[in-house]
Amino acid sequence: MNYDLVIIGGGTGGVAAALTATDLGLRVAITETVPWLGGQFTSQAVPPDEHPWIETAGCTRRYRALRDGIRNYYRQHRTLTEKGAAEQYLNPGSGWVSHIAHEPRVSHAVLMAMLEPAIRDGRLTVFQPFFPTGAEMNGRRIEAILLQHSDTGEELRLSAPVFLDATELGDLLPLTRTEYVTGAESRDVTGEPHAPEVADPTDNQAFTWCFALGFERLGNREMAEPADYHKWRSYVPQMVPTWPGRLLNWTVSDVRALSPRTFSLFGDWGMFTYRQIVDTTKVADLPFDTTIVNWAQNDCLANVIDVSAAEHARALYDARQLSLSVAYWLKTEAERHDKGYGYPELFLDGTTVGTEDGLAQAPYFREARRIRALKTVTELHVGVDARPGASGAEPFADSCGIGAYRIDLHPSTGGRNSIDLGSYPFQIPLGALVPTHTENLIAACKNIGTTHITNGCYRLHPVEWNIGEAAANLAHWAMQHSTTVQDAYTSGLSEIQNALRSQGVPLTWDIETRPL
Repeated sequence: MNYDLVIIGGGTGGVAAALTATDLGLRVAITETVPWLGGQFTSQAVPPDEHPWIETAGCTRRYRALRDGIRNYYRQHRTLTEKGAAEQYLNPGSGWVSHIAHEPRVSHAVLMAMLEPAIRDGRLTVFQPFFPTGAEMNGRRIEAILLQHSDTGEELRLSAPVFLDATELGDLLPLTRTEYVTGAESRDVTGEPHAPEVADPTDNQAFTWCFALGFERLGNREMAEPADYHKWRSYVPQMVPTWPGRLLNWTVSDVRALSPRTFSLFGDWGMFTYRQIVDTTKVADLPFDTTIVNWAQNDCLANVIDVSAAEHARALYDARQLSLSVAYWLKTEAERHDKGYGYPELFLDGTTVGTEDGLAQAPYFREARRIRALKTVTELHVGVDARPGASGAEPFADSCGIGAYRIDLHPSTGGRNSIDLGSYPFQIPLGALVPTHTENLIAACKNIGTTHITNGCYRLHPVEWNIGEAAANLAHWAMQHSTTVQDAYTSGLSEIQNALRSQGVPLTWDIETRPL
């Protein structure tokens, strides 16, 4: 099947690219391996990690439409309490990690409503559940991507002038022989003060299989003991320096000080409210409060990039068992904030995430294969400590958007503890989306030209969304002019930037900000 643009991967960046490309009149195909499009917002169940100015500035027009649509959904399809109705910027779950913590099923409904007009009139075709298996290449040019149906084995061949890799791990890069980097680069290569002395391609951030946990007062729903519970109950992440003891414990390693820090489920620094997505004091017609567990306790320290199929499958199994074990520990053995042990009121809430077991449909991978790009963002461009005497991030003449987040790296498979560093609100350089050699492939999510360090601030929801919009505009220019994406970058930069501005994509920070 032939299209104007083929997007492999239906996560946050892929969906943003599909919306943008179809708005530009392109005939688009998008593929996904799981039931829900939307990635971090939906299938991965990660409440939006955003910067403090998000309500009025610092995101694209389409991203704001999504956020407005989520709030409108609650106002139109849920019964809000007086408290909820009074909030100008409704935070349905009241989670304090996000300004708009909400149910993944709601963001899925809103995203599908945004995509529906393009699907209805044939501008967008969605292929699910398909995963890429190969590529037909002509030199440095992709002729087609080959895919297979996860359940039936049906094979598919998609061709187009331009392809976007919006997969969670950069799956197209090895298939298309696109040069890429994995893990941690060395300090002498990047010049980054927090890079290791020696490069380690296997040193990737932990990934997490998030899950939804409901709290039913006076309830005690049955929860089966996970098969590997006793393994995880006693597990100590000895490979991570300064970790204070068992992983299933309220005392974990502080992300900044790297010293022991103790939390609880409720009360001061209560973890239930951290990523709470349902707050019944605001939404009256939902019967119980629900939170998303994306904590240190269910970070899985297993590598999933460039490993064998058996190793990959084992890592996913372990991640699922770890998350189920965390839920079971909380229900049966965790020390309560009000004395005693275990919270029988807790249960796995699959309704909010679209699964029977309460686990998200897909794991949340923080780090992917990263293209060797025309421009690579390093800590020297955005890090506060790495820019002594500077008052902001490095300005990029080829900016295609903006973002803001701390440099936040979870413990890694290489045996490193957390890295949490201040960063300046930054720009996204268009050159970071363009591979050095593959002529018609564009990176459209976490696989852009960042380093292991700067991935920590370029991987969040609004940034990945912005990357998707920029990738679609670059693809549109390249297709219109029948040229490579490298030539489109050099010859069409000003026109692409003008197009982005006209679509409501800010290229500079035009408000007063501060380091994060």
